[in-house]
Amino acid sequence: MEQVTLNVSGMSCGHCVKAVEGSVGVLQGVKKVAVKLDKGQVDVEFDPSVITLSTIKETIDDQGYDVK
Repeated sequence: MEQVTLNVSGMSCGHCVKAVEGSVGVLQGVKKVAVKLDKGQVDVEFDPSVITLSTIKETIDDQGYDVK
């Protein structure tokens, strides 16, 4: 398993948390996802043999947020 913390801009409310956690959390290979709204960060634990970091970032982008 690999753990990363992504800086994500544009998240401002509970809906944002649900959108990101919900969309990333259902991806095959993702074990845990947690949004730190106050810091603008998303912690993700995933299996790199199943899913790429690029796919996780694209999923967050698709929700309307900017991964830096």
